[in-house]
Amino acid sequence: MLPPPLSSDHQVPFDDRGLAYGDGLFETVLLRAGVPVLWRYHVERLAKGCQCLGIPLPCQSALNATWQGKPSAELEVLKLILTRGSGGRGYAQPEPVTPRLLSRRAPFQPSVQRWQQGVTVRLCNLRLSRQPRLAGVKHLNRLENVLARQEWSDATIAEGVLTDSEGLVVEATSMNIFWQQAREVFTPRLDQCGVAGTLRAGLIDKGAVAQASLPLDQFPDVERLWVANSVQGVWPVTTLLAADGSLLKRWPVNEPDPIQRLAHQLLGYA
Repeated sequence: MLPPPLSSDHQVPFDDRGLAYGDGLFETVLLRAGVPVLWRYHVERLAKGCQCLGIPLPCQSALNATWQGKPSAELEVLKLILTRGSGGRGYAQPEPVTPRLLSRRAPFQPSVQRWQQGVTVRLCNLRLSRQPRLAGVKHLNRLENVLARQEWSDATIAEGVLTDSEGLVVEATSMNIFWQQAREVFTPRLDQCGVAGTLRAGLIDKGAVAQASLPLDQFPDVERLWVANSVQGVWPVTTLLAADGSLLKRWPVNEPDPIQRLAHQLLGYA
């Protein structure tokens, strides 16, 4: 059975459920010469999110139409927003559900300096709440990330590290986390909360990264640390700060960096 038709109207009405309740999903996709990178992983994550929230998945032709067309630059970022659409009484969903698919693309330039020189990150005071049903899903309700990002204004700090209510490292405010221990590379399990990134999925599929738990008190002891996503690529972490700004750990930028090299091959940056 085909899903209901989608609205292509970019003017979001007052009763849109994504606006009112965060009832929807989004994807942020790197376009290279107009072609989406890691597209299969983005579609798979969107499909998982649709299944989780009970929103009909747009047909492939509707999704493809969001990136087809003449590119405005060699590199662009495509943002897709899928909401449950309008209507319903209170939290009750409308019958039938008519999803609304919105998209926008814009030129993009990655930070090569951060690839090469590494970045400073800090621990956040905010703790992510656990909700296994939403774990891994890139839903529209990102208030925890918004509040965490408000904790600092220093432009030299690239990212904030988030832990959950049990003190386990989960992710950065807008990137996934990877670390090396005993010559193996790991990323946090995201079975309780957090966003399962598409670059993370690609690295796991390649067998380059394993999933594990990392308690916050062991975090400064890791051998190497990276933050990464499917748009910015991989940033080596050189400095870890506590939430109060005090220094917790420094790491050198080591070459060669096999995780960065493989990730950038997947993204076409290599």
